[in-house]
Amino acid sequence: MKIISALFVENFALRQAPGPSTRIDLTGAFFSMAAPRPVPVTIDPHLVALIYCPTNEPGNGVLEVVFRDGSGPESRQLARNVSPFTVEPGKFTYRLVRGELEMTEYAQIFAHCRVGNGDWHLVPLTLLPPVSNATEPSQTV
Repeated sequence: MKIISALFVENFALRQAPGPSTRIDLTGAFFSMAAPRPVPVTIDPHLVALIYCPTNEPGNGVLEVVFRDGSGPESRQLARNVSPFTVEPGKFTYRLVRGELEMTEYAQIFAHCRVGNGDWHLVPLTLLPPVSNATEPSQTV
């Protein structure tokens, strides 16, 4: 099996289309986010992984996602999720992973994703300082 795509998203929805066929609506894909408040802070970004199973494979797999503070395998692990799944051979499936990450600094992290013992697929995410409301114009009631 192979990861076709993995993204951090704000929203994810499935809908039927003629065929029958399925459409995946992904909205708010992002690679950076402003912290909700100054560090230390816990963030919980949602990652969606799209996985394809070739027709010659059995259709049982395990998605592993390891959130790390760097792109290398020696980087410090922040969180880990392991999710078994079944998919019909020749079809696609998806997995939603919510990371609960305790951040002590504004930095770039990486979601290291793989199916079984396959190759790692890296998805970067940069935590930015919170947005100050002081620059927004005030409203008069």
